[in-house]
Amino acid sequence: MSEPIIRFSNFGFKYNAQSKPTLYDINFEIHSGERVLIAGPSGCGKSTLVHCINGLIPFSYKGEQTGSLTLNGKETKELSLFDVSKSVGTVLQDSDAQFVGLTVAEDIAFALENDCVETEELHKRVEKTAALVDMNKFLTHAPGELSGGQKQRVSMAGIMVDDVDLILFDEPLANLDPKTGKTAIELIDEMQEKTGAAVIIVEHRLEDVLHRKVDRIVLMGEGRIIADMTPDELLSGSFLSDSGIREPLYITALKYAGVEITPNMKPSSIRTLSLGDEDINKVVSWYNETKKSEPSDDEKILLETNGVSFTYDNGHKALYDITMNVKEGEMLAVVGTNGAGKSTFSKVVCGFETNQEGTITLEGKDILPLSIKERADLIGYVMQNPNQMISKVMIYDEAALGLVTRGVPESEIKEKVEKVLKICGLWSFRNWPVSALSFGQKKRVTIASILALEPKIIILDEPTAGQDYRHYTEIMEFLTELNKSGITVIMVTHDMHLMLEYADRAIVFSGGKIIANDTGANILTNREIIEKASLKETSLYELALMCKIESPRDFVSRFIDFERTTQRGARIDE
Repeated sequence: MSEPIIRFSNFGFKYNAQSKPTLYDINFEIHSGERVLIAGPSGCGKSTLVHCINGLIPFSYKGEQTGSLTLNGKETKELSLFDVSKSVGTVLQDSDAQFVGLTVAEDIAFALENDCVETEELHKRVEKTAALVDMNKFLTHAPGELSGGQKQRVSMAGIMVDDVDLILFDEPLANLDPKTGKTAIELIDEMQEKTGAAVIIVEHRLEDVLHRKVDRIVLMGEGRIIADMTPDELLSGSFLSDSGIREPLYITALKYAGVEITPNMKPSSIRTLSLGDEDINKVVSWYNETKKSEPSDDEKILLETNGVSFTYDNGHKALYDITMNVKEGEMLAVVGTNGAGKSTFSKVVCGFETNQEGTITLEGKDILPLSIKERADLIGYVMQNPNQMISKVMIYDEAALGLVTRGVPESEIKEKVEKVLKICGLWSFRNWPVSALSFGQKKRVTIASILALEPKIIILDEPTAGQDYRHYTEIMEFLTELNKSGITVIMVTHDMHLMLEYADRAIVFSGGKIIANDTGANILTNREIIEKASLKETSLYELALMCKIESPRDFVSRFIDFERTTQRGARIDE
């Protein structure tokens, strides 16, 4: 076998700022043309491993290294960052953070310009690479004019133009809608076929990555590699569930039905899955024995919009005749493709933007005359990135900020802040600096600061983005408890699993219009809506078809109800 591109041998790493190592006894190789998925819970060492591969360790992050790490047979600690970058390219999760050019062509050409490539040769290579990612018609466009998926293609082209041996993708699906995410995985697959480069994908969304072939999955836990095997082998064991990683939904459904998963069933994809007659009978029996809950129709309408339209100053009409309602005590998902109008709708409801047409009422009262501050007392908004909301050093002060700015008496502030911090599981940390918290805990701080104002509704933008399954579950179970306490929750999300598992109902946006208002199960089994809104059909639907279940939609609904009533609560206790 040829020399591996990357070889870890008894490798360990400890940051200078930490007392214990982050990586222990790492042993694995990556060869030319391989496709490797690295998975594991947050804090397991994935990012540190990636930084070792792309040279950020030891050049940007200092620490103590043990063992050996070679790149094309040479010890990386003896190479410069420039040397590493000629063999390893990284596509960041946030494409905007990677752009350096004013146009697509300039951005792709950046590495070639640094290598002083002749102008004629540079133009040829830029055009050839842009064609590989289907962006050759956008060379004169500014990166800011592109969609999320197009930005990712340009980022890939900027790496591929240098003919690297290995490309790292850091959570490539985190900011993409389901359909664009599916296209991104297909693009990575096609790019790898054309270039022959090795590919490493670091991603929480395992089922989405396995839309295309992966040679190996490296599963990490507490700084160690706990599994390095084929997807079929990994999905046949309990490694994923034991590590708090979400299994593909069809695998979970098969296990609920009592089906034993084995590698020869080829379970890594619903398209390759092979079930015997006995397995199919078990799935059908489980379906017949599982009850479907009946929805309640007596909820009170809390928020209602009627004919709401909005156009930005540049003439772009973002919302067309939005008529919908939110029921009191509901958990509602708002979904749709990037640019569909979801965020604009949230801004209009919160008063950050003013609708030109239509009405918005809360408990039957028109809220258009209310200022942003007055609306914030009724409707709280939690941004996707908590760091963009936090402005105080200490947790207590951040939770109290809204009350302080409203001139609430100190005694009342203390009572309210104590209450919300206890609800959010943060009271024991009240005197801690916010900087000492994890991302998920920071998210709770921002929620606490909104809860202190006692709103009727909380709107959350991508509440679980970038979270592993365990932290995802913690956040969503926390939101479920808030919902049970009387807070109505609206979640703007790309996560179809979240919509299925937690939302009572979903509203689907496409092109600034509402195209569906239904349960998650009904939406993700309607191919017309899926296509229009760039969603992705659930693998549960395909499993139902495979098992010849008469109503695949009903199968999805029963799976969701079974998850909610018998399984979901148990996961948080594990």
